[in-house]
Amino acid sequence: MEIKLGLWTLLGLGGQMLFFSRFLYQWIISEKRKESVIPTGFWFLSLGGGLLLLIYAIHIKDPVFILGQSTGFMIYLRNLMLIYRKKGRVCE
Repeated sequence: MEIKLGLWTLLGLGGQMLFFSRFLYQWIISEKRKESVIPTGFWFLSLGGGLLLLIYAIHIKDPVFILGQSTGFMIYLRNLMLIYRKKGRVCE
């Protein structure tokens, strides 16, 4: 089996690595705080990785992958909106 690492494959792999990095980030922050937390950076990594994976899924025309990533993308974006809305109220 021959593996071709073209631009689209590299984009998909980059998206997957970015998406995976959110777990490492969350784990490191939780270990530092000695409690399980989901930091805001987790959602930004989710959003970035999810967006790259959605672009890749659209390129390869995979409806299952597209549905999964587009749904996740909306959830990550909504979580960030809720976080920043709450922070805005705290600052008032």
